[in-house]
Amino acid sequence: MSQRLVLATRNQGKIIELRRILDAISQGTIELVSVDQYPDIPDVEETGSTFEENALLKAVAISNATGLPAIADDSGLCVDALGGAPGIFSARYAGKHGDDNANLNKVLVELQGVEDTKRSAHFTCVTALVMPDGRKVTKTGEFHGFIAHVPVGEHGFGYDPIFIPQGSSITSAQMSPHEKDLRSHRGISLRAIAPHVIELLGTLG
Repeated sequence: MSQRLVLATRNQGKIIELRRILDAISQGTIELVSVDQYPDIPDVEETGSTFEENALLKAVAISNATGLPAIADDSGLCVDALGGAPGIFSARYAGKHGDDNANLNKVLVELQGVEDTKRSAHFTCVTALVMPDGRKVTKTGEFHGFIAHVPVGEHGFGYDPIFIPQGSSITSAQMSPHEKDLRSHRGISLRAIAPHVIELLGTLG
């Protein structure tokens, strides 16, 4: 019998990615349900100062609202030459929340003239699992690389078209979904939290 777990996101690209990764990990023992199935639940404002705080804010709010276990993540691109920006403001870096092109173009503009050896960056993802009784687990994943000069590729979302993973010659947006799952910050974070998801959901009977 599968256990229901609410994905605390309305980002369609992220929903597809999270479902794909968690389905592979759980082997069908977890029923992944998007918070979209609960239209009366308002979006959770990300007021935290870290990825972990924002992930927990979302997971706690959704678990409290549904009475079900909830999983949420917060992630972002951190560019060394920009002092770690856009960081936790990744999704609203250009002042347009959810406008991927505006956000990645702002990064490129701010890196104009920065030489290749100084364009290092990494993605960070913190995934949080919150149970109805208040138990919580968080896990972090990182994905290191550097920033390309122009966007390339059609897979993925967010900053994927300008991020070239370490040891690769192509951007994240050129990788197959399977290859990205194996290497990405979100894939690493989800694989780290998966045993806890399976264990804690198993205690619900």
